[in-house]
Amino acid sequence: MAQKLTTRGIPEGFLTRTLGRVTFHPVNGPERSDFFLGIPRQSALAPDVDLTGYAGILIETGAKHAISDAIKPVIRYDDISFIREGYILGIEPGTGQTRILYRPESGNNTIFSTGRCNSNCLMCSQPPVVVNDDGIVNEHLRLIALINDAPASIGITGGEPTLLGDGLVAILSALKEKFPNTHVQMLTNGRLYAYKDLVSKIGSVGHPDFTSAIPLYSDIAANHDYVVQAQGAFDQTIRGLYNAAEHGLGIEIRIVLHKQTLPRLPQLAEFIYRNLPFVDHIALMGLENMGYVKANWNLLWIDPVDYVGTLEDVVKYFFYRRMHVSIYNLQLCVLPPKLWAFARQSISDYKNIYLPECTKCDLMNRCGGLFLSSEARHSRGIKALRADLSSEAGAETFGAV
Repeated sequence: MAQKLTTRGIPEGFLTRTLGRVTFHPVNGPERSDFFLGIPRQSALAPDVDLTGYAGILIETGAKHAISDAIKPVIRYDDISFIREGYILGIEPGTGQTRILYRPESGNNTIFSTGRCNSNCLMCSQPPVVVNDDGIVNEHLRLIALINDAPASIGITGGEPTLLGDGLVAILSALKEKFPNTHVQMLTNGRLYAYKDLVSKIGSVGHPDFTSAIPLYSDIAANHDYVVQAQGAFDQTIRGLYNAAEHGLGIEIRIVLHKQTLPRLPQLAEFIYRNLPFVDHIALMGLENMGYVKANWNLLWIDPVDYVGTLEDVVKYFFYRRMHVSIYNLQLCVLPPKLWAFARQSISDYKNIYLPECTKCDLMNRCGGLFLSSEARHSRGIKALRADLSSEAGAETFGAV
């Protein structure tokens, strides 16, 4: 279920933005500087424990443990139940804003590469910002160094990660060196892949399990460019896809389903099949009601129950042509049973919810639920399903190919 990833504390002695791994137990040796030591209200720490040398002391209001004025840096929170052992935090020196950057138990950890982007998509859930992010690559490398056990997967998102250029190559190299068996998926618009030098450098990293998830919104250049609000983006993206394939990069095509993409979705499916047969996966995605979607709601929103016929035709088209296709961000109750086998639990755990109606559903554990941002505004088709409906789904696919 949804989890809060940011909070604020009252900082003392933080001179720069600081990253560290959370522990509630004393750490010995020089590695102490990698850790934030947490002191909750009911702390079991000995009164005379040495608190020097940590990246920071995190203390909860009401904790009985006395902190000497000489101990720095310290940050005080009303409540530190939002953090657990092994979490990696980033703490701002002036505001005390604290963000959880990594959670060991989660399968949805990401490296937020940059807030900058060279597109401005109508439905962007993380609108781009103009920001000086000098030093951001070093912070990402620091985060990777602080991760203890190898995660099964990790994402790279933004903004647009490829704007980091050689910095992105450094990040991918660090991930390969430390976690060679971790799947890495990068969300990118693919436009800078049109430049072979960058793609060549990324390919030369030789990461054994790296995928670029690249959006394509129409088979007509002007339509795609309108959705991403960038003239020439379609041509760049197509060149980028071919360059990525040439250098052996794994590729996923992402198509967000809304008023601007649905009218030519069947033609786009044929375009992908005929021109991009090398892609590994196609993801057909429901809207996330965040960022620009809120402002562009009437321009974008179609209730999934009103387009599932087209969606079924397109899924069937890909499936019969042996192309790997999935449905993201849509609930089982808004899909016909034939599509259930293609629906994935794709919503990141920290923003995933189920409505009260969902708790009455016999298939809730199989369903991906909703975005937290869709709690108040969602499909009219949301309803509880009976367990015996699962038999109507029939075979796992549309049938033998």
